[in-house]
Amino acid sequence: MSRIGKNPINIIDGVTVDLKDNTITVKGKLGELSQEITDVTVNIEDGIITVERPSDAKDHRAKHGLYRALISNMIQGVSTGFTLNLELIGVGYRASNQGQRLELALGFSHNIILDVAPEVSVETVSEKGKNPIIKLTSFDKQLLGQVAAKIRGFRRPEPYKGKGVKFVGEVLRRKAGKSA
Repeated sequence: MSRIGKNPINIIDGVTVDLKDNTITVKGKLGELSQEITDVTVNIEDGIITVERPSDAKDHRAKHGLYRALISNMIQGVSTGFTLNLELIGVGYRASNQGQRLELALGFSHNIILDVAPEVSVETVSEKGKNPIIKLTSFDKQLLGQVAAKIRGFRRPEPYKGKGVKFVGEVLRRKAGKSA
């Protein structure tokens, strides 16, 4: 059995879960998410959701824990939301936003301008003497991770000086430079 898949999911107060035609829809105070479900059965009883698989086939085992985690993330997202912080490390690296438009200065000849999805709210923090921080907040964990990965992909942290865009709290593997 999948250790993650067999755990039941408690429905939080203020969240409604609806299952119709292999599509589960979760509504809460922050928004609404839906996910199509295949190869597993979802049971909703007395505020508890359980995910069961029909057999021990490899495909069913793989999707058992996956769909349980997706449903759990949907419930947590519409009730409390998710936040990711990105840190810009490097001389002259800056970030600013005008609504949903994020402008990044990452050492290239031109600034990078990114229009962020409306479901993700963007905030930039620039304090003197500290690295600029980009705060991303959303109720959709998958979309939030995708936007954060796109921003990080513009200038990945390099192993020698550590310059680049990294997640706050991410541990970088540093290398020694050439020895004289």
